[in-house]
Amino acid sequence: MSAIKLEGVSKRFDSLQALNDVSFSIEEGEFFGLLGPNGAGKSTLISALAGLLRVDSGKLSVLGADVRKDFRQARRNLGVVPQEVVIDPFFTVRETLMFQSGYFGLRKNDDWVDELLTKLNLMDKADTNLRKLSGGMKRRVLIAQALVHKPPVLVLDEPTAGVDVELRQSMWKFIKELHSKGHTIVLTTHYLEEAEELCDRIGIIDQGQVIAMESKEDLLARGLGSKLLIKTRDPIKSVPPELQDRVVRCEGVELEITLHRDQDSIVEILDQLKAHQMDITYVSVVNDNLQDVFVQMTGNKPASVKG
Repeated sequence: MSAIKLEGVSKRFDSLQALNDVSFSIEEGEFFGLLGPNGAGKSTLISALAGLLRVDSGKLSVLGADVRKDFRQARRNLGVVPQEVVIDPFFTVRETLMFQSGYFGLRKNDDWVDELLTKLNLMDKADTNLRKLSGGMKRRVLIAQALVHKPPVLVLDEPTAGVDVELRQSMWKFIKELHSKGHTIVLTTHYLEEAEELCDRIGIIDQGQVIAMESKEDLLARGLGSKLLIKTRDPIKSVPPELQDRVVRCEGVELEITLHRDQDSIVEILDQLKAHQMDITYVSVVNDNLQDVFVQMTGNKPASVKG
């Protein structure tokens, strides 16, 4: 059984086609990355999956439960950490989690709430009003809320946006632990280093359509190829005409040239550069990463993890 299944899902807002006949499935136990530029349709898809909006056509299900026809079970199967920080400023952290437990009819959930508070380093803030928490701590509370009913499928929509390095590391440690215990994790992020490190399979959505749905390894193999990094003794003034359309970067004494997979001879390229009077002091091959492939496919440059 698929953890999440979408069949021909479409949604239009006036003149904007937010989702256009989207179909794919995520298997149980996967750590799946859903990537795309701003406005691609990711948040619309997640809102539809969570039952927060109704699609124009198509079907969505969570562990076999139809999001529309069997919405109670679908919502029990799913936990969503939203991109926007939405809190109730009148309650403490513990009160918020206990009220969330009540929404799912869980009367004796204190032990699991305490475990969530401990794992997410929120125990010392348990009796603190939510409005007094930092942005990073509020995001931790959102994760705890999403997990309070022990859903087998967890969707994280930009969970580390605005979170400092220490909080990010401890957050991912806990998420990895959940995944190791069998939880299905779906991650959307603009920090592609995170997706490349964590995800087993990646889908890319752009302008409401799925443009890639592959294993991380296969997706990386889509790249233009590696890049040849060259350093010279003196500043580079010009590049041989036959290599000019391959130049990725040329700054000072550094030159990056695209290498097409299995088509180029590094020795021949170096010979061309030497014939152009370049005194080469350093050569290195830099492999494509997920950001290279993402930019190639969507034309958008994502964020990078800072710190």
